[in-house]
Amino acid sequence: MTSVPVVRWLRQNRGFAGALFLLAAIYLVYNIMHPRGFSSAVFVQNSNEAVALAFVAMAQTVPVLLGGLDLSVGAVMTLTSCIASELVSGSPGQILLGMVLTLLSGTAFGLMNGLIVVYGRIQPIIATLATGAIAIGLALWVRPKPGGDVDGDLNWALTNTVWDFADTYGFDTNSPWLAPFADLPVPILILLGVAILVWVPFRRSVTGRTVYAVGSAEGAAYMSGLPIARAKIAAFTLGGFFAACGGLYLAIQTSSGNADVQQAGAYTLNSIAAVVLGGTSLLGGAGGAIGSLVGALILRVISFYFRILSIDPLLQPLIEGLVLLVAVSFGAIRTLRVRNKLDLFR
Repeated sequence: MTSVPVVRWLRQNRGFAGALFLLAAIYLVYNIMHPRGFSSAVFVQNSNEAVALAFVAMAQTVPVLLGGLDLSVGAVMTLTSCIASELVSGSPGQILLGMVLTLLSGTAFGLMNGLIVVYGRIQPIIATLATGAIAIGLALWVRPKPGGDVDGDLNWALTNTVWDFADTYGFDTNSPWLAPFADLPVPILILLGVAILVWVPFRRSVTGRTVYAVGSAEGAAYMSGLPIARAKIAAFTLGGFFAACGGLYLAIQTSSGNADVQQAGAYTLNSIAAVVLGGTSLLGGAGGAIGSLVGALILRVISFYFRILSIDPLLQPLIEGLVLLVAVSFGAIRTLRVRNKLDLFR
């Protein structure tokens, strides 16, 4: 009897379930092949390298659910990392204020994208291509040269284990409550915390359900009286918030900011691949940010193989490009199966 709900869930979430299985398989093999095997140090290192892309992938997911693309997510992440490299330092109050201002700047940029798409009546891919260039220009203005002065304690506490976090900020490291979580990486907990506290309530709200309805059939959503404009603006605003989370974490991880145009473009392209790998349809209306998070982890694990197999790093863009092509091709399979164009809007 208990297997029936599981089978039903697998049928309804084949893309997400497949991504989870793929991630588990390739990460298991990676750890078996790794010289240090399964260890907290390896897990922490892997988490640090994956979190920024996971946030950018979640940022890309929401516009994709509407049936569009946001080509500015990598640039917004770069802009916010530069802002954080200027503001996240000083006293605890100044650090907290700097983090809030960094997140607000990315959220405001996403809000601007949404307003341009809705009231400017411009296709998202065109609008965000332009605003992405603006974001890079602002990043270069904020941080003309790589550098920054992010707080050292914050860097150490948020890029290591829960035990290191407690030790850095003076908590009792012998406390019984800490023991079960002591070896867990803080970056993964931050990622899961944001996903649960922000994405899950949004998805269950009327605005979140409207995002799915718009991606499935915008005409039907309009006829049903759903708040389409509000949903589109909220989707891009939430995307800006997730991109800012990625930028803030990248600045904390590296203790600096860098207005790198190539980095912004690579994050944007990889975010699209992660969205598709995570089971979200590029046609909109199906999928979710949690799946994209898993897709981002898959991409990062693939890059880890370059390290342990001593593959020439120059081949990495080639392999990542092939993965992106394969991922997007899988996302287009549904289109190839369509016999009637009206099926696309079901």
